[in-house]
Order: sequence, then structure tokens, then C-alpha cells
Amino acid sequence: MLRQRRSRILATLGPASSGIDRIRALALAGADVFRLNFSHGSHADHAARYAAIRAVERELGRPIGVLMDLQGPKLRVGSLAGGKALLEAGARFRLDLDSLDGDSTRARLPHPEIFAALHPGAELLLDDGKLRLRVDACGPDYAETTVQVGGWLSDRKGVNVPGVVLPISPLTAKDRADLAFGLELGVDWVALSFVQRPDDIREARALVGKRAWIMAKLEKPAAIDALEEIVALSDGIMVARGDLGVELPPQQVPVLQHRIVYAARAAGRPVVVATQMLESMVAAPVPTRAEVSDVASAIYEGADAVMLSAESASGQYPVEAVTVMDDVIREVERDPRWRIGLDASHTPAEATTADAICCALRRVASLIAPAAIVAYTASGASCLRASRERPAAPILALTPDLGIARRLALAWGVHPLRFEEAADLSMMVADGVRAAREHGLAKPNDDVVVVAGFPTGLTGSTNLLHVARVSDVT
Repeated sequence: MLRQRRSRILATLGPASSGIDRIRALALAGADVFRLNFSHGSHADHAARYAAIRAVERELGRPIGVLMDLQGPKLRVGSLAGGKALLEAGARFRLDLDSLDGDSTRARLPHPEIFAALHPGAELLLDDGKLRLRVDACGPDYAETTVQVGGWLSDRKGVNVPGVVLPISPLTAKDRADLAFGLELGVDWVALSFVQRPDDIREARALVGKRAWIMAKLEKPAAIDALEEIVALSDGIMVARGDLGVELPPQQVPVLQHRIVYAARAAGRPVVVATQMLESMVAAPVPTRAEVSDVASAIYEGADAVMLSAESASGQYPVEAVTVMDDVIREVERDPRWRIGLDASHTPAEATTADAICCALRRVASLIAPAAIVAYTASGASCLRASRERPAAPILALTPDLGIARRLALAWGVHPLRFEEAADLSMMVADGVRAAREHGLAKPNDDVVVVAGFPTGLTGSTNLLHVARVSDVT
């Protein structure tokens, strides 16, 4: 089950992909990590899917990561008389806390925190940006607006407030209950929605601790103002282009995607590009050429993973969508210009022992072209630093912690494997080279580069680089 590609695939599970047979087919087609979307489904649904993933993992003998995606705050208007109302461009429209059903002149907005953050001139987007309002006057319980872009507004449609940092925690009561359930279940990653500020990551970290890695979903423009700090505090980053595309002009989204991917790569954080990558495959067996180019662009940028949402969760062709994504990644990674682009976009290492070792690793690997890199890791940190260098050789991550192996399933170029700690340096080299050979990454007379921390078992102690010949130790 070793992948013959570097970038990974994150597939969302849902009604179209719940059974063990379908999950097995998705894994065989190329899914490396599965996403449980807690915006939909019950705890029982997610528990059943999680159990099926673990059964497939045991069957295939490959660590599989599980990411739980928290729903986050959902800001919506209230009910409307008759279920919908027509808002005319240029007309006045009021939002307030009144519980009465709305009409074409007013609607309930049951979120006083929005009113607290508004100011005259601010813009409100309704129904994923289909309708636009300009705030003319506002107070703690109301906003008088002018309709800039009109249309039909239905009950409970979403509200976005671009350019405004809302005084809202990213964790609702539902999210906290879901998080406790997911951590008890044993998820490997927690995707945090509605991230606006660094303190949002700190709040989640206080609840999650070391039980999982936190992935910040960058879907609010406010988060971009503190991008580097949010990246530094997170374990991974998701470019959530759907909501970014609602609150920003669409032409800005590709530019921000490139900036976010670059920032995450520079910090050595796994980065996922998500939303509508193969959207047409929800209902069609083949993607559009534009969608294929979109996936390819993310791989050329050096993203750790690309994600399928509705395509695998509720679409008619979930396995075919994973297969297409796998094919596109392989094709891009065969292009010599892909390698040239990765090298050109490489960022300088930090002045630490671990970065110095991994920087040397990249240089050594480029000179002697080893068959594989073996990275011993207790916490996953040294392996992520090796992955950050984007070496040409595959990285075999050996860790005694199965949970760390599952988390590393999302990292670029990493093949994680649970492996007992070596007792001394000679055994570490021998075991690492043997594992590379047994798992099909190296053969007799190949070179293997081993990176590790010595003495063993200490987090963040990477200080060893050793080149071994397979025939010398096996």
C-alpha cells in the first residue's frame, strides 16, 4: 500500500461512502486520510465510519489518518413569512433581533455579536454572497441597510460579514460536544472552522492538548492578516476556498491560495487545498478540464494534500473521483518541471539543529540520489521537517506511536510506519535500512539516508544523518 506519489488525498465520507466496502475501495483508489464532516450526520454515523476506517486500516496494513471537521458558528437570518422574500436592489432593508417572521423590508438576525461589530459602510452578504447589503446605520440590536444586489432571500440563509472581525469563538456548544466525542473516538486531526485570530487556535489547543493535531481552516479574510502567527500555532493548514470565495472577490482567491501554501510550506506545516476541486464529479463520471488543471496547480505549488468534499461524500462517483485525483497527481509528479518548481520555491531553513540536519539531508539526497530516506520520529516533528525540504527520495517515517503514524499520513512524501524504537545507533541504522527494503523502497546496493535523534525517544532531538548501503547491513 505504499503510494507511488508524494502529495496526498483527503476524502470526505458521507452517505455515498459509509460502508466498509466503499471505504476500502476509496483507500485502494488512493485516499490517504478520511474526513468526518461534523456539519452533517450523527455521532452514531461518525462512530460507524470511524470503526470501518480502522477495520480497513488493519486489513491493508497502512496507517490511515482520520480528520474531524468541526462545523463552527453558522450565522443565519431567521424565518420569513411564506418562506422567502424578494429584496429589490436600492430598497431599504432592516435586520434586527425581533422574533417576528421577516418580509421584503426586514428580517431577524439572531446574532447580537454581529451588530456589535458592524459600522456604517460595512457590507453584509446573504446566501453565499448572492445578495449584498450595505450598512447605513446600526446599533446593538439592529442594522439599517440598502440592498446593493437583490434577489430572493429564503429562510435560514447564511450571513457573511467580510472585512469585520466578529467577537465570536470558533467553538460553539455543538462543536465542544463534537470535539469531546471525536477525541474520545480517537481522531488524528481536528479541523477548526471560522478561524479569525491566533487566539482561536490557542482556545482549541487548550481543549485538544496532545490528543490530536489541529488544522486551521483559513476561510475568513480576517485570518489572513495574522497568517504567519496562525500557521505557527497550528499543526496544519487548510485553504478553505469556498467561504474565502464568498467574502472576497473571486480573482483574489488563487493569489491567497498561493500565499497560504507558501507560508505553510515555509513553516513546515502540512497544507491542504480544498473545496470544489472536482465538483462536477458529484454528478458526472469525468471532471472538467478546468477542474483537472485546478488539482494540478495545487500539486505544482507543493501542497501536501488535496481534498474531495461532496465528490466523495454524497456524489454518484466517489471512487472515480479519488482515482482521477490520484491520476492527476501522478501525472504532475512525472513532469520534470514539477521538481524544478519545488526547488525554486524552497524556503530557507531555520537556525536549529533539526533544520540543519534536514537541510543537509536535502543536499545529500540531491547529490547521491538515495532510494529512500528513513526518518525516526517520536513526535512527528523531525519527519515534518524532512518533508518540508521536499526531497526527491520518499520518506519512510518510523515511529513507535501509531497515532503519530496516522497523523503523518497527510504529510507530503511520507510513508508512515509503526516501528519499535531501536536500542542503539547501529540497530537504528540496520532496522531502518531493513524496513526500507522490506517495504519496497530500496533494494540491495541502494543507498538509504537515515535521520534520527540520538539518544532515542526524545522529542525534537534530531541530530543524526547517516548514509548506509542496503547490502552493507542486510
